[in-house]
Amino acid sequence: MIGISQNIFIQYLFWQFFEVPRNILKGWRNFLLFYLNYFSIPLLFKTLFSHWRKYKWTYPKGLNIGKRFEVLFSNLLSRFLGAIMRIILIFIGLLLEIFLFLIGIIIFLGWLFLPVFLILGIYHGFRILL
Repeated sequence: MIGISQNIFIQYLFWQFFEVPRNILKGWRNFLLFYLNYFSIPLLFKTLFSHWRKYKWTYPKGLNIGKRFEVLFSNLLSRFLGAIMRIILIFIGLLLEIFLFLIGIIIFLGWLFLPVFLILGIYHGFRILL
């Protein structure tokens, strides 16, 4: 009598529907986490209104109102520029994450339905021949 561990069809089913899908999910997760860290999306959210490239001006000593407004405007402009650039990077990173998520779903479901596609392909091939 052949044991369950020696039945090649059972081994194939286990490989097709348990081992490889688990590895696909692990790889998919790694891609999603990599690009989340590559674009530093959590950090960009935390520092959304920080100065752009740490360009900031110090306020002068004394009561020079014109110089104080100039520094205030420059600092606000630097923060505004930083927010715009970070929002653009967040947007690009999230678009890539959504794209990778959809591609991962297609690959995962494609792998699960691959035996069905194989059987249908063989069936239609024989139908065309005969």
